[in-house]
Amino acid sequence: MMATRVERLDRPPGSGERVLRGDRKSIWPFLGPAFIACVAYMDPGNFATNIAGGAKFGFTLVWVIVASSLMAMLIQTLSAKLGIATGRNLPEVTFLILGLQRYGFRPLEAVIAAFVGVIGVCYLGELWLAHPPLGTVAKHAVVPDFQGNESVLLAVGIIGATVMPHVIYLHSALTQHRIVPRNDDEARTLYRYTRIDVLIAMTIAGLINVAMLVVAATVFFGSGLTHIESLEGAHRTLEPILGGASSVLFALALTASGLSSSTVGTMSGQVVMQGFIRRRIPLWVRRLVTMIPAFVVIGLGLDPSRTLVLSQVVLSFGIPFALIPLVMFTSRRDLMGVLVNRRLTVAAAWAIAGLISGLNVFLLVQTFGIG
Repeated sequence: MMATRVERLDRPPGSGERVLRGDRKSIWPFLGPAFIACVAYMDPGNFATNIAGGAKFGFTLVWVIVASSLMAMLIQTLSAKLGIATGRNLPEVTFLILGLQRYGFRPLEAVIAAFVGVIGVCYLGELWLAHPPLGTVAKHAVVPDFQGNESVLLAVGIIGATVMPHVIYLHSALTQHRIVPRNDDEARTLYRYTRIDVLIAMTIAGLINVAMLVVAATVFFGSGLTHIESLEGAHRTLEPILGGASSVLFALALTASGLSSSTVGTMSGQVVMQGFIRRRIPLWVRRLVTMIPAFVVIGLGLDPSRTLVLSQVVLSFGIPFALIPLVMFTSRRDLMGVLVNRRLTVAAAWAIAGLISGLNVFLLVQTFGIG
């Protein structure tokens, strides 16, 4: 038995617990948390960075999305595993806070999954209209390449938009009380199903991100329109090239992205604040704080899309601050019990943390000419 996990339920066992106990067989009760997390991997920041990357550099940066998506699968798996093994989310473990709260996320999971479906269907339609060269896409998906400093900036932005620090915190909260294992065998079974949830959700998110960049590369870069960076510019340009249906699909996908990602962002903020300082932030304060950056951008007359891309670069610098504690905690047997990281997992996670940190340092050197 895991000494750090609360096994007793103060509610009737749900469908997930019944699967763990062998009363029924189904994967459906375990799908959901990763779909909430994956919304952050296809938010408006992803739209901006992928469109800018595709328009400026064609298919060159497809490999960045593929690599980022693979990194995200491991990172989100570790985050989910932390919640399963300890019954705490990452902020709580960071400060050893034990007062646990229970969340009812199942209805929200269905809504978020529907939004993900809308985004996916819309970009499937965009791909059908764009007719991209699949052979070229496949090549750039596995062959790393850069084209100058600007491509490095966009690559770091894509990583920051794909591997999101706040959902590293959130995912552990989504799994900490959702389905409660009573013993080590049930914990292993739950973790196995959770990995499937992560694999499905992150694969969908990765494919959607690839579709965003591929459509931009095919339509804009292929037409010599390398100056397209803004979301509104992309929307206006799609219609004369691919027809009215394309611009409508783009608008629907962006709307679904904005609505779902803002919900997930708010949830993440609440989890982080409760975990670190153990208090709820009043709704009006949260609204005010989240609106201030937008007001600053509008007030200073900054380019919203360019600012959005740069914000994703800033997010990339925050990834190590969430990832390093996550790897440290999930590698401790006294916290994780039978779900402690294997050596290969630890090596892969540290390699990802080192790669992201190295890219950030490289970007600083290239941008400011250090050394």
